[in-house]
This record gives sequence, structure tokens and C-alpha cells, in this order.
Amino acid sequence: MVLRLLVAVLLTELLTHSATADDTVFANGFQKPWISGYYVGYQRDLYPIAEVDFSVVTHLMVGRITPNASGTVNTHFDIDSVNGPIWARQVATATHAAGAKAVLMVGGAGEYGGWVGAASPANRSIFVANLLAAMDDLGYDGLDLDWEPLNTADQPNFLALAQALRAARPNLILSVPLGWINANFANTIDPFYGALAPVFDQINIMSYDMAGSWEGWQSWHSSALTGASGNTPSSVETSVDWYRRSGVPRSRLGIGIPFYGTCWQNVTAPRQFGGSVVASDNVLSYRNIMLGYFAADRYQWDAVAMMGWLGSATRFGTAQCNFVSYDDGSSIAAKGAYSRRQGLGGTIVWTIAQGHIPERPLGQRDPLLRAIGQSF
Repeated sequence: MVLRLLVAVLLTELLTHSATADDTVFANGFQKPWISGYYVGYQRDLYPIAEVDFSVVTHLMVGRITPNASGTVNTHFDIDSVNGPIWARQVATATHAAGAKAVLMVGGAGEYGGWVGAASPANRSIFVANLLAAMDDLGYDGLDLDWEPLNTADQPNFLALAQALRAARPNLILSVPLGWINANFANTIDPFYGALAPVFDQINIMSYDMAGSWEGWQSWHSSALTGASGNTPSSVETSVDWYRRSGVPRSRLGIGIPFYGTCWQNVTAPRQFGGSVVASDNVLSYRNIMLGYFAADRYQWDAVAMMGWLGSATRFGTAQCNFVSYDDGSSIAAKGAYSRRQGLGGTIVWTIAQGHIPERPLGQRDPLLRAIGQSF
């Protein structure tokens, strides 16, 4: 009798707490967060598939196939039309052997015209058929629909495309990377993104490249967690809040982490006017930062943005930087803790190859990926 009474009391307290608590308390406790790493053909030699740390990666986003306005697709993977598919099949096989999911990246920067034509009512059905045929032929589990930019006028066709894919393959893994939000324009939400949520497994914010030498901006971090202000109006926190208010559930929402930094000249720290960005993705990979830019006396920690950075009045590195913002183990730990508090679904990485440092001993070559595994 006493035991039954105790159990009843505990269940009552649990149900009462669950009904009144903010969903940040429990949201991340019922599913394993995704860690979706982008892996692209033009970087295949930087990080051979046999060396990928699949103890961390849950989904490998393999790029890329591209749309044509007619609804056909190109499968060159930025290699060529023969060797690209061969490489992609090898990647899918290795990913499955490691127990992870293989997802085809579709589109990317520079493919806007192809998306608009392919997703139009006239070509949508053939586009859906070609996407699924490519996925099956190459041995993949799903599609990552990378339509950039996704303008307001494009939203109906994008949603219709996603719904058609979901209807054709209910068990398809479907993900979408979306842009970050400028805090100065975050008051007006967009219910369209809430409408996307039931269709997609992952809705990921590309929370990188969130600063530049733009009118009215000061020097700022490429992927600040917090600290958005009038002249530095970007942060992971601001973007997550906007998508949540627009109707995306926490469990479907992920944040982005770049394995590269941003090089500025003519400013020596964040929050200064007058600088210019001269290098970022590919050129300023984490590997290149560690091998050619980092020095302990240049390193500082921004406790407001929760980001590390390098600064010097004397230009340094091949790109001749005065200020470098980049993610390191500490910033990733902060983002992981934030993601857990918010009950978010996971994270994407652009790109895992840029964080691989083959010059280091085995077990020490993927420090950022290991940091994500520990933090998320």
C-alpha cells in the first residue's frame, strides 16, 4: 500500500511538472540529436571516406547533385559525370557500413534557376521522379533540398515539391538548410516555415557566414552564439528564436557549425568599423587556421558572442588577416550546451573535411568533430 501510494504521488508530480514546464526541460531527452556532416566531391581528397569519424556523424550529407530547369538532374558531384557517381556510391556504401545514414545534397549556391524551373507545376512530377531515381541508383536514404536563395515567391513550389516527395516515399529522410536571420528584421515571423515542419525530418539553420563588410555593420563573428546588436545583428540564438516563433518545433530544428573561419583586414577585433572580409570558406578552413594562422598570443575569447578569435595589428597568415573569427572546442561546447537547453534536434557541419588535420597523430585529427560529439 505504501509503495503504491508513493508511486502515485511521483506520477502525479511528474505529470504536473510535464504539463507546466517549458519544453526546453525535456525536449532533447527522447531522441538522439543528429550530427549531419556535409561531405562534398571537390573536397574528397582533404578527408578520404575511410578516415571519416562515424562515431560522431549520424548523417552524411553528400554533395552534390544539381537541378536543371527541365526537371532533370546532374550527378557530377563537382567531379565529373563518370567519376562523380562512382565516388558517391562508394561514399554511400561506407556510410551504411558504419551504421550512419547517407543523404544526397541537392542544389547549393548558384543553382537558383534550376530549382525554379524544376519545381514549377509543369516540371515538378518529372523532377520528383528524377530525384528519387538518382537517390535509388546511388544508394542513398534521403534528400537534402538546398534551394538558395529560397525567396517568398518560391515558397509555394518548394512546399509542393517537398510534399510530393514525402507522398511518394513516406520513409524518405528529408532535410532542408535555411538561412540565418538578421536581428534587425526579426520582428515579423513567417508561418511558411511552420508549414514545412510536418514534411521535413531536419530543418537546419545555416548559422555561418553571418557577418561581412556590409553597410552599417561592424566587424563580427561568422557564427556567434549570442550577442546580436544593432551593428552586429546576427547570432545563432536570434535565428533559432525566429524559426521557433514561425512555428518550427524544437525537435525538427538544428543549428549550423562551420569548420572554417572568416578573415578580416583593417580591423583587429570584433565590433569595429571599417574592415573588409578577404577570406572564408575553403581558404580559411580550420586546418589552415591551425597550421598557418593560430598563435597563442593572438587568441582571445569573446564571452558575449561565445566565440574564439585571433587578432593582431600586424597582418598574419597567407590571407594577411588582422582579425580571424572561427569555431573552436570552446565555442562548440557552448553551442552544444545551448542546443541541449533549447531541446533542439541537432546540428549540421559545413564541411567536415575542413576540420580534418591529417598532419596530427591518429586520434587527434578531427578535434572539432570530436568536440561536437562530446557537446551534442
